[in-house]
Amino acid sequence: MQLSKKTVGQIKVESDLSIPAANLLELPEKVLQFGTGVLLRALPDYFIDKANKQGIFNGRVVVVKSTSNGGTDAFESQNGLFTLCVKGIEDRNKIEETIINGSVSRVVSAKEQWAEVLRCAHNPEMQLIISNTTEVGIVLTQDDITLAPPSSFPGKLLAFLHERYKAFNGSAESGMVIVPTELIIENGTKLREIVLELAEQNKLEKPFMQWVATANHFCNSLVDRIVPGKLPAAEQKDAEKRFGYTDELMIMAEPFRLWAIESGSDKVREVLSFAKADKGVIVTTDIEKFRELKLRLLNGTHTFSGGIAVLAGFQTVKEAMADEQVSAFVRRLMVLDIAPVVAGDTISYNEACAFANTVIDRFRNPFIEHQWLAITANFSSKMRMRNIPLLLRHYERNNTVPIHMAQGFAAYLRFMKCTKGEGNAYYGEARGKTYQIQDDKAAYFAEKWVEPETSKLVKAVLADKELWGVDLSQLNGFADAVTENIELIDQEGALAMIADAQLKKTTA
Repeated sequence: MQLSKKTVGQIKVESDLSIPAANLLELPEKVLQFGTGVLLRALPDYFIDKANKQGIFNGRVVVVKSTSNGGTDAFESQNGLFTLCVKGIEDRNKIEETIINGSVSRVVSAKEQWAEVLRCAHNPEMQLIISNTTEVGIVLTQDDITLAPPSSFPGKLLAFLHERYKAFNGSAESGMVIVPTELIIENGTKLREIVLELAEQNKLEKPFMQWVATANHFCNSLVDRIVPGKLPAAEQKDAEKRFGYTDELMIMAEPFRLWAIESGSDKVREVLSFAKADKGVIVTTDIEKFRELKLRLLNGTHTFSGGIAVLAGFQTVKEAMADEQVSAFVRRLMVLDIAPVVAGDTISYNEACAFANTVIDRFRNPFIEHQWLAITANFSSKMRMRNIPLLLRHYERNNTVPIHMAQGFAAYLRFMKCTKGEGNAYYGEARGKTYQIQDDKAAYFAEKWVEPETSKLVKAVLADKELWGVDLSQLNGFADAVTENIELIDQEGALAMIADAQLKKTTA
């Protein structure tokens, strides 16, 4: 049988299957969500469903499908119900949990049912707008909000807000809490600015613009959860056989979840009452510490480790983390090199180490196939944005070589040793196998690696201010350490390099 409102009560109860009670599928609509993507379903919708099951939020989500391709058929036939399979490692324990999510009341098509979207503006219980748009995103365009629908997401949002303003005579109480989850810095602030600019373009009334600015709360937010999406076919088939129903919308996510929302407003906290149901929702006056932790300890560790993993012959993150030497390197890198320089006025060293432990769990997730070559895409820009600030901060505080950062940087340079193939493709080689480099600096490195003397190559690359924004060759001992590590990779391999560093540290 197919999952639906009619059949959900017939599903056999299992210890690791969470099923919504019938009354939860009749809760009032309180949320308008722009986007049907897996991140929204596995994060905001996950939190709302969990809160509803605890009797906290007591509201459901109207989802607006904004893209023109595809329909709402699966959502319609399943009455918005979908299965979320949570699989991975949390606090070093293997987690496998299956949840039938009942938070979505219906999905409407912006293209075909725009009048229905606007009708939601008349609902007095509507409190919250969430977005994760991909068709245009948070950008300003010349948009006409009288179109059905407007072409851009900000245009759609403005049209909805204008309809609500008219429906409730501009009352302050009718203002919405608006939380975009698009992965751009200050997403709420930028969305607010664009909406107000679009209101000017559309020559909307001044009192309305005042209402948008004062009665509505645009909150910056940061989301973090790996959501691969559909399960592998065999796994989905096994799950459906075990639980006795089919589900076209079944998706998988890792256990780790974070939705950091920036606001100091009591009204926002009241509207976001579902935050009480899960530690993964954090409402705070400043979310930058969460961005810093993610950027440096999760993304930065990926970037420092990517070259080592590929040169050592590992294809996936979980495969590399099963190796004791790589796992030990990753932990030492985070705890000994990165966490001390991330720590400061707003982040304690203990907080940084605690976050590092969650990163270890996530890297070890046996259910996710995270490819190292995908991680090394745009390697040079990632190294400059994520890790060079860490390197400089370390030198400001210590003026010594950070052993594990030096290893990661050396492996990055060695990874970028490449030659040009057909067209504009560039290839590197490790352990007798070739790999394609997806980096806009590939041609630069192909030219640099013509230099036969490693020490000269390293100094020339480190001294390139255009590449790094600073002369890294002036950092005390760094060029020598990077050179020594590259030579060790060439002589004995990447794993020998990280093992050698640990031996030196142990015997120092």
